[in-house]
Amino acid sequence: MTDEQFSNWIMDEMKAAPSIALGADSRVVIIGDLHMGDGSSKDDLGRNGALLSALLDRYYLARGSTLVLNGDIEDTQKFPLARIRAEWKGLFATFDRFAREGRLYKVYGNHDEALLESSRYPYPLYPGIRLERGSRSAYVFHGHQASAFYLKHNDLSGAAVRYVLHTLGIRNRSPSKDSRRRYRVERRIYDFSRSRGVVSIIGHTHRPLFESLSKYDRLRYNIERLCSEYCSADAARMEEIAETVRLYKEEFARLSRREMRNKRGPGLYGRDIVVPCLFNAGCAVGKKGVTAIEVEGGRISLAYWYEEGKERSYLERESAPAEAIEGTPYRRTTIAGEELGSVFARMDLLS
Repeated sequence: MTDEQFSNWIMDEMKAAPSIALGADSRVVIIGDLHMGDGSSKDDLGRNGALLSALLDRYYLARGSTLVLNGDIEDTQKFPLARIRAEWKGLFATFDRFAREGRLYKVYGNHDEALLESSRYPYPLYPGIRLERGSRSAYVFHGHQASAFYLKHNDLSGAAVRYVLHTLGIRNRSPSKDSRRRYRVERRIYDFSRSRGVVSIIGHTHRPLFESLSKYDRLRYNIERLCSEYCSADAARMEEIAETVRLYKEEFARLSRREMRNKRGPGLYGRDIVVPCLFNAGCAVGKKGVTAIEVEGGRISLAYWYEEGKERSYLERESAPAEAIEGTPYRRTTIAGEELGSVFARMDLLS
């Protein structure tokens, strides 16, 4: 599939997708890549299951948010659905509550695409969801559509994952684990979004993106900004900047070492002017917590959820002050946020 064919296909898919109108009081949370399993050591959600249950039930449900589950929710490539549902009864009960109130939209990904064949699955399944703000649109879709391999061979891939890789304990080299494949997916969707003037909100690669910037890109720009500020700062601010830059450099070096092992830099764009058209909600199976995209009152944000004491140290300086779910060790902070109107305006100016 050529880039033009991909672009035309996604535009047709978006036009036919269910839509959510974004008003002044709208609250939408987008979260994906839960990879729910059977509770065994091979269940990817095991690490963050309690955190995810708490943030959905006691924060987003309580706030009246609409929940968009953006693909790879149940990992049916590895586990039978019956075993997944038996293990995660409480989480499914929360999904049911969102659904009863008309506040649940379920997008399928490559790991749960087989649910389309189930006559008993309780929730409607969509290839994507359109968010509408006036005459402009954001399209929420999983992102595996950008990979020709998944489009042609997902059934074969699923069989290999379940019966060979999973059985032998071999890690699947998905885009979330392979930086070159991740880059190709993200770059293709970025090019589509930039050329068509559409905000794309994806998952699949497990890497959070905000305004087309990865964590690596954002750290780089923040380091440059702080260095520019340093010379004109007073003594106290200089000391604060120096400590912040030290923390950022440590995280920047860690990311660089990990990505350069695959002979590709962590950034997406080379020397291009970055158009803020691509967002990624990240995943619910991160080692340090859960990320999500929130759209509230015309503003889009990247939220990070974690257990107190387990967050990365640099986030204390980069993020907004954390808020707690009362009676739990779980915390939420906003890594980045912007008005959607500003996002669309900058897209128009830069594209």
